[in-house]
Amino acid sequence: MNAPNRFLPKVIALAVTGFARLVTGVRPEWRGCEPAPRRRVYFANHASHGDFVLIWTVLPAALRARTRPVAAGDYWGGDGLRGYIGRAVFNAALIDRTPEPGQQHPIDYLRGVLAEGSSLIFFPEGTRNTTDAVLLPFKSGLFRLAEGDSETEFVPVWIDNLSRVMPKGQFLPIPLLCSVTFGAPMHHEPGEEKTAFLNRAREALLALKPKGPAA
Repeated sequence: MNAPNRFLPKVIALAVTGFARLVTGVRPEWRGCEPAPRRRVYFANHASHGDFVLIWTVLPAALRARTRPVAAGDYWGGDGLRGYIGRAVFNAALIDRTPEPGQQHPIDYLRGVLAEGSSLIFFPEGTRNTTDAVLLPFKSGLFRLAEGDSETEFVPVWIDNLSRVMPKGQFLPIPLLCSVTFGAPMHHEPGEEKTAFLNRAREALLALKPKGPAA
């Protein structure tokens, strides 16, 4: 990659983080852990296409460089501008939501990303929550990532108010204050079954939700 091509993603990254901070006034709250260069899966509630951008924005630069958002390849992996930003700026871990038989399973691919030393931003609901429910049921992916991995920290992250900044069908964002709250890391316990782990992860995430109507 030549010098201009190396420089452009950095410029776009500065523009994205600056715009996110300007529109949302986003602030991080490290309630249960500190920003540290450990291998982590930041798992969060999911109500907007901008969710991973907000988490990515509030991470310190050194952590941001090693943290890859998990994103749908059909949305963030195309040949246009969005695909370029997904790959070159966010270094997204792009997954195929409907893999063909014989293709690598997305969870196996994500395990490989973790094994390389990267952290992930992950949404256990599996899709954006456009309902009135606080959280959708968690898919099995978070459990499958955590099972047998004693080294990776699984950190709950609550994103507050972004669904109001970017409501469904809205073209331009509405300036509102948002917050991103990081909770205490958790691990899969030996012998812990899927339902028990996912319930524990869900409760850890809900415990970070601010009191009041915002979500």
